Amino acid sequence: MAPYGTGFGKQMLVVILSVIIIAWFFKAAIRNPKLVPGKTQFLAEGFYSFARNTIGRDIMGEKNFRPWVPLLLSVFMFVLLNNILGAVPFIQLPSFSHAGSAYAIAMIIYFTWITVGVRKYGLRYFKLAVVPPGVPGWILPLLVPLEIISNFIVRPLTHSLRLMATMLAGHMIVILAGSGAEYLITEQDNILLQATGFAVIAGSVAMYFLELLIMVLQAFVFTLLTALYIQGALDADAH
Repeated sequence: MAPYGTGFGKQMLVVILSVIIIAWFFKAAIRNPKLVPGKTQFLAEGFYSFARNTIGRDIMGEKNFRPWVPLLLSVFMFVLLNNILGAVPFIQLPSFSHAGSAYAIAMIIYFTWITVGVRKYGLRYFKLAVVPPGVPGWILPLLVPLEIISNFIVRPLTHSLRLMATMLAGHMIVILAGSGAEYLITEQDNILLQATGFAVIAGSVAMYFLELLIMVLQAFVFTLLTALYIQGALDADAH
């Protein structure tokens, strides 16, 4: 028997499904482009504009953002759809509620911005990333280790764990609320406890919509940080 968390399972199936849906969606949107867009084209253009302008241009600046729009759009759509699928009945599994998935996508971004920095500055990038300009030499032995830990260890961990912890916590709250309501309604004879169960159901519905909002926000935050890290690598000599 394969160890838990390995092999092909529902989570990998959801990831593959998300890729298929995203590919189908954008292919359908550009199949017959029109000057006055239909609903699918309008929605696709809205996603593109959001990734291009709100994330790319506003964070990376007019000079740097254009080559990175495809990556930012892909990251945003992939994280968003994998989050949203966790709220779909019968699927109900946010892919990034599993630490392995969150680590994987965060590591892709991690190696991307390191590669960007090395390609532009060579190995000098690592010095630029950990030695702030204008800092007195006597404080560098203390500051440099902190910068190494912050930039090359803590940053990818927080990038992944923020997404994973939020998806896991939100999903568990909704599940626990639903399970608790079912128990109070079906297993208790006390009318007050049964009424409490119905109140919990109402509250879980509100939590469901709050979780949907958080799913969208986490996709935005993850993509925003991706843009920030790449921009930081491009302008490492300006830090």
